[in-house]
Amino acid sequence: MNSQISIVLALVIVALLCLDMFFFGWEGTVFLLRKIAELIEWLAFWR
Repeated sequence: MNSQISIVLALVIVALLCLDMFFFGWEGTVFLLRKIAELIEWLAFWR
C-alpha cells in the first residue's frame, strides 16, 4: 500500500466517524466496537 492510498483510506475512515458522530451520536461506532469486543472474546476462547 502506498502513501496516497493510505492517506485516502484514513480520510475516509475519519469522514465516516464524523458522520456517525454528527448524525447518529456515536451509535454505529459503539455498536461496531461492542461486536469487535465480542469477537475478540470468542476468539480468545478458542485459543
